[in-house]
Amino acid sequence: MSSAAEQEAVQETGETEERAKRESAPMAVPGRPAAVWPGAPMPLGARFRVGPDGVAGTNFALWAGGAEAVELCLFDEEGSERRLPLTELTHEVWHGFVPGVRPGQRYGYRVHGRWDPWTGARWNAAKLLLDPYARAVDGSFTLPAEVYGHVRDWPHQQVADTVRDERDSAPYVPKGVVVHDDDDWAQDRRPKTSWADSVIYELHVRGFTKLHPGIPEELRGTYAGLAHPAAVDHLRRLGVTAVELLPVHQFAHEDHLLRRGLHNYWGYNSIGYFAPHADYSASGTTGQQVGEFKRMVRALHDAGIEVILDVVYNHTAEASELGPMLSLRGIDNRGYYRLQADARRYADYTGCGNTLHVVQPHVLRLITDSLRYWVTEMGVDGFRFDLAAALARSMHDVDMLSPFLAVIAQDPVLRRVKLIAEPWDVGNGGYQVGAFPPLWTEWNDRYRNAVRDFWRGALPDVRDLGYRLTGSSDLYAWGGRRPYASVNFVTAHDGFTLRDLVSYEQKHNEANGENNRDGTSDNRAWNCGAEGESDDPAVNALRRRQLRNLLTTLLLSTGVPMLVAGDEMGRTQGGNNNAYCQDNEVGWLDWSLLDRPEWRALTELTSRILTLRHTHPVLRRRAFFSGRAHAADGLRDLAWFTRQGAEMTEADWYAPAAMVGLYLSGRDIPGRDARGEPVTDDSFLAILHADHRPSGFRLPGPPWAQSYELVLDTSREDQAEAPGSVHPGGTVLTVPPRSVLLLRVRE
Repeated sequence: MSSAAEQEAVQETGETEERAKRESAPMAVPGRPAAVWPGAPMPLGARFRVGPDGVAGTNFALWAGGAEAVELCLFDEEGSERRLPLTELTHEVWHGFVPGVRPGQRYGYRVHGRWDPWTGARWNAAKLLLDPYARAVDGSFTLPAEVYGHVRDWPHQQVADTVRDERDSAPYVPKGVVVHDDDDWAQDRRPKTSWADSVIYELHVRGFTKLHPGIPEELRGTYAGLAHPAAVDHLRRLGVTAVELLPVHQFAHEDHLLRRGLHNYWGYNSIGYFAPHADYSASGTTGQQVGEFKRMVRALHDAGIEVILDVVYNHTAEASELGPMLSLRGIDNRGYYRLQADARRYADYTGCGNTLHVVQPHVLRLITDSLRYWVTEMGVDGFRFDLAAALARSMHDVDMLSPFLAVIAQDPVLRRVKLIAEPWDVGNGGYQVGAFPPLWTEWNDRYRNAVRDFWRGALPDVRDLGYRLTGSSDLYAWGGRRPYASVNFVTAHDGFTLRDLVSYEQKHNEANGENNRDGTSDNRAWNCGAEGESDDPAVNALRRRQLRNLLTTLLLSTGVPMLVAGDEMGRTQGGNNNAYCQDNEVGWLDWSLLDRPEWRALTELTSRILTLRHTHPVLRRRAFFSGRAHAADGLRDLAWFTRQGAEMTEADWYAPAAMVGLYLSGRDIPGRDARGEPVTDDSFLAILHADHRPSGFRLPGPPWAQSYELVLDTSREDQAEAPGSVHPGGTVLTVPPRSVLLLRVRE
């Protein structure tokens, strides 16, 4: 036999032996013996891989700091359970490699330890626990009494949380699923849209797609539905650059909703920070949801649209000490949650019963591992952090040098993605608008309040309105921050829709089952003369005009505009300003609105203004206005005018006004383009008029302009074509009541 032939024979024999070894490896399934090899403490979670001697299996690793023992529980398709002790302990991580366990395997943990709620110890091995690092979750949380660590129906409720419940919860809780990480993102092209060029569109995966007639019925309400060309085309035609998805981490429904026959629709009740919410999957829930989510991200990227996730790391679905035992509470209650001096009780800075203890290294690691996973393995482009002030608390107070913010600032992956803070929580000192450090942008509720007040006639002084329209330099012009630190919004998922903002003054949340007590009463809304839907043509025409005013103001303001899905087509929730539990036509987007000319015209106006914004860099500045002259003719980059055509005085600046004129100079835009050339643009004059009567406005003459061309007039129902009329400088222009005029300077 030749040398080459000998080598080939040896190789073939070796491969045969390796294959036989793998095939003969014990399978970790019920009814058959299973080995647990030592495995590795890193990475955390369940990772399918090739182990020692080329044997395929899954490495399991769980941080459980104070636990006395940990059992890995494997489940077959019939729900039969096999328990495997994890005996290896390295730096508080329990771990083991189980040969033969492959993707699709369902699993959970039972963690043993002391039951002493008075000191915060709440271990209960009768409860099956979800792996915090599970990549997929199969099943739903229904919250019967068996899933509570304590005896929920104990006759003395004041101490019920201290009595351990010994019933097995495994039949009633979802299981983690082993997932194969096999996707290659090499061909994916992230849009990498700059902050200054961004337009955010907040949407709900299920609600946006559930009623879309162009999406196949079997895909509606799912990640695949959002990836469908019919959904993507609407986003592309509209002109948004990013979708901000309401929570897609695996979440659970609260008991008080389930008892009323409702569900948590919005999803701000996370329990699995690595798992895409299984109910939004059209392809399956034993790992298929992961691939479906990735395909959705790729489809949006191919359309030039970024994906931002609304994430809830401030609390979990386990709620207060009276809540269920689903995961972290049973793994190490004291290690994961902030407790009060009375360790039975939780420190609650979220209003949801508990607060994650982000100062703890392993909690911080859980959050940052999750964030990096969604960026590197799921392809997302950024995050909006719910109640971000709770994450920035050190021991008690909000601290902008907190471990969480420090870790994010230096992380080579996370510091490069979009980071948006909801800059408040419900604790003392929790309101932190304008305080987050560079790299962060913030939801600017002061913008929302000022714009709502102006258009409803509760006029803020010009100074406050002026700051909001031009990037809120009073809040963000420090530490190198830029105008795009302000995410400008008039509406968000939480509150009235834009149409309801001009149709209702009072909330109408009766369908939520809380006697209309839930939801804010501070809506800063005006119903245009009638509460709710109206048959009066004059009322409806005024409401549509107000919608045009609000949308135009938002999209022309300096900063990053955020639209809410459906606001561009007149979506209504019937006056419900807290539709968090309305997984029905109240919460879903009604696409039939586009069949009506008046709402189709509103969508077309939105798209037209966004095209104008994308075309003109003066409308998406990368630096704050200075208000100073940059040329010999004395022309400043920003100027404010009264209706008499005179520049505002100091007294005007501090007084309320129903009409303001805002001049934006395109000659003095800071910075240079990608080729190093100066950035120049047209100049514009925007006139905002909130009064119910028409009024004259004298157009500023030279050096500001020789003449002006009318580009937008929100008093017009049909904006398909630009008005196009030309007016010389110095002319008194009649401004229609309650309208925005945008005029381009003609040189």
